[in-house]
Amino acid sequence: MASEQTADQTEASMPDWSAYRGVLIVVEQRDGAAKKVSWQLLGEGKKLAAKLDAPLMALVIGEDVAHLAEEAVHYGADRVFLCEAPELRTYRTRPYSRVCLKLIEEAKPEIVLFGATATGRDLAGAIATHLPTGLTADTTQLDVEPPPSRLLLASRPAFSEKMMATILCKQYRPQMATARAGVFQALTKDTARQGEIVLIEAAMREEEIAAQVLDFLHETGKLNLEDAEIIVAGGRGLGGPEPFALLAELAEALGGVVGASRAAVDAGWIGHEHQVGQTGATVRPKLYFAIGISGAVQHTVGMSNADVVVAINKDEKAPIFQFAHYGMVGDLFKLVPAITQEVKKRRTLFGKQAAEIPASVPTLERSEAK
Repeated sequence: MASEQTADQTEASMPDWSAYRGVLIVVEQRDGAAKKVSWQLLGEGKKLAAKLDAPLMALVIGEDVAHLAEEAVHYGADRVFLCEAPELRTYRTRPYSRVCLKLIEEAKPEIVLFGATATGRDLAGAIATHLPTGLTADTTQLDVEPPPSRLLLASRPAFSEKMMATILCKQYRPQMATARAGVFQALTKDTARQGEIVLIEAAMREEEIAAQVLDFLHETGKLNLEDAEIIVAGGRGLGGPEPFALLAELAEALGGVVGASRAAVDAGWIGHEHQVGQTGATVRPKLYFAIGISGAVQHTVGMSNADVVVAINKDEKAPIFQFAHYGMVGDLFKLVPAITQEVKKRRTLFGKQAAEIPASVPTLERSEAK
């Protein structure tokens, strides 16, 4: 009886959040091009909104970005809020957060999601502080409890990436989270899809903004694991930095890039920009080689969504084989060179065949191996 009374009292003390409905995705863009994580979040947001029987909304901020509002509709948004102004061309925390705060106050979404990028983390943190509400960072799984609770279940690795923790925000709205790029799947772009685009005004004028952007220096030649279609990754099993040359040769033959586990990076064998996992990049390539990688959750959370995973390990009981579509148990120093040789052989053969394909054959595409 006492426990029932306590439960009733707790329920009675819960705030009334009935005015908050819908899922809002904050679209991140730079120079008029959206980050892929924004469309990925729209795909996941569509699932959450369907479970809540609520609209999926998006917010696009910038200058000359009306085309992104249309794209957001094509990627699943039911309603898109568009804020365009010259002072919003380049991201700055204060003017962007003011737009978000004003919209959240008026639209009252129950869930707001951002990409876990440098910009997304900065913006989400500023907004959560001002509201105030809770914010779950770097989530890798999202779900919702069905009505009446409508709670966002935001999960991320915890305890040195050895366990998954699900974090709830019961006392405040909106419920907010940042999500890793490459974790979720974007919907197929549907250019015939229709949605509502609502224009909103900027919340600040240029003279009210303390920070000024003098220049933007683009970094060139930087490795981009998140956009790579083929990744050849190595771990502690390589035994040192030298064997990464074997992986680089295979990656070059495949037209991919080299990745690494946290253990290899911590050992100083390769730079952090190559790291895949919870404290590195989350990737969704078409092909992922996990070579000499045991398969700890810290790593697998960053690559388990690859279309095809090939694992090479001398330990047949290594956890990585649970995530692999194809597994090879053996000596990587023999297997990797053999695979590289076969890839090069087949690429050469494919190139010769492609050159002989008549242009008049409609069922075949003429292509050239790169």
